[in-house]
Amino acid sequence: MKDKTTAGLLAIFLGGLGVHRFYLGQAGLGFFHLIFCWFPVSWLIGFINGLIILTMDDDKFNLKYNPEHFKVIKKGGRREDREFRRDERRRPQEVQRRNTAPVRQPVNQDKQQMLKKSGIDKYKDYDYQGAIEEFKKALELDPNDISIHFNLACTYSLNEEADKAFEHLDRAITLGFTDFKRIKEHDALAYLRIQDAFDEFELNGFRLKQAVPQKQTQNKNQAVQEPAVEDHSPILDQLKKLDELRLKGLLTDEEFVTQKRKLMD
Repeated sequence: MKDKTTAGLLAIFLGGLGVHRFYLGQAGLGFFHLIFCWFPVSWLIGFINGLIILTMDDDKFNLKYNPEHFKVIKKGGRREDREFRRDERRRPQEVQRRNTAPVRQPVNQDKQQMLKKSGIDKYKDYDYQGAIEEFKKALELDPNDISIHFNLACTYSLNEEADKAFEHLDRAITLGFTDFKRIKEHDALAYLRIQDAFDEFELNGFRLKQAVPQKQTQNKNQAVQEPAVEDHSPILDQLKKLDELRLKGLLTDEEFVTQKRKLMD
């Protein structure tokens, strides 16, 4: 559990070395300070961070750096009070009163929003693996959350895990995500766009191709095997998808003609 005073003092006196960032679990920013510790600006930034941390509200600090110890209590279904767990600092009578009084458990939606916010904070702090873990926990509460799937796709792309990025982006499209322009321009998906599989992924309507199980067509009791009839349905499906992309403006007429010629060849 991180202490606000300790973090603030470390930032003021050792901020140029990034010690406070390592203490707060922000290793990426800590290494950034450590690399530029020879420059006075690194120490100045650390000093300013220390003042900000020391003057930060306790609840805000705990929500950002100690989310696992932060709980939400609703009173009367109207008012929402946030309280940090500090049982060791309460008086014995108060601890006994709180242990005997019924406390309503926070609903999954509140916990999910907290996990999403924690994941976004770690994402902004370049802690991509930590962000992935928070997003995955939030996804367990609501597997059909489009924004979480898209955030996971972006984070996996930044973490250079293309297969998982494709998987969650495909899931977001399946659930109704339609901002195709964002997929083609978002900075976090740049690694995904340079993959060889991205062109096929885009032509398929930003969807992964599903594996088609092979069917056994030969009869064991049949002495002579009849010649198979050539199936053109996959080509027709591809032409239909190309035409849909052209109508949506994702393909120009020239690109449509080129891709159509490739399929026919």
